[in-house]
Amino acid sequence: MADPARKSPNVSWQNGLVIRADRETQRGHRGAALWFTGLSGSGKSTLAGGLERALYLRGVAAYGLDGDNVRHGLCSDLGFSPEDRSENVRRIGEVAKLFVDAGVIVLCAFVSPYRADRDRIRSNMEPGDFVELYVKASLETCQKRDPKGLYKAAAGGQITNMTGLGQPYEAPLNPELTLDTESLSNEVNLAAMLAFLEHHGYIAPVPTPIGR
Repeated sequence: MADPARKSPNVSWQNGLVIRADRETQRGHRGAALWFTGLSGSGKSTLAGGLERALYLRGVAAYGLDGDNVRHGLCSDLGFSPEDRSENVRRIGEVAKLFVDAGVIVLCAFVSPYRADRDRIRSNMEPGDFVELYVKASLETCQKRDPKGLYKAAAGGQITNMTGLGQPYEAPLNPELTLDTESLSNEVNLAAMLAFLEHHGYIAPVPTPIGR
């Protein structure tokens, strides 16, 4: 079925001579999109950055996409209305899909407040390619942390469309992994993420030293 929103209908997909399986074989691991969702201040960027570093040290091809960073370029023309938020997530979903096809584990740290937007990205990928990680922290905790001063700005009236205050946040119903940053340390959550990736075959386990 044709996409009614597509403005370039007379295009065809060009298949390359190197396919995803070739790239994954070369890299020694599969590609995947790890989607970190949660309120501002919940710890998405911190956990995604820590995991990216840990994967890099293991020789895994990984790349982080951060919500603020992409708004400096790819999504610099978008604001924070519900429609712009959905378009922001749609664009990142398409970029993430390209990373996955390249055999890279891409770590996407975005508030991405609407469940339907995240589900749409999942449905546009192959089974297992989209991994939803819910970075869980209460609004009260996030307001206390307020690393970027956004909640303070919202309280002062400078921001009127803050997720969790002026706009809703729809938490995942069945995420692959929940990372509780209120009661668990970053180290514990990092270990949980690595264990998940190993258990489900995204990366190889670290060999146990002989004699252990």
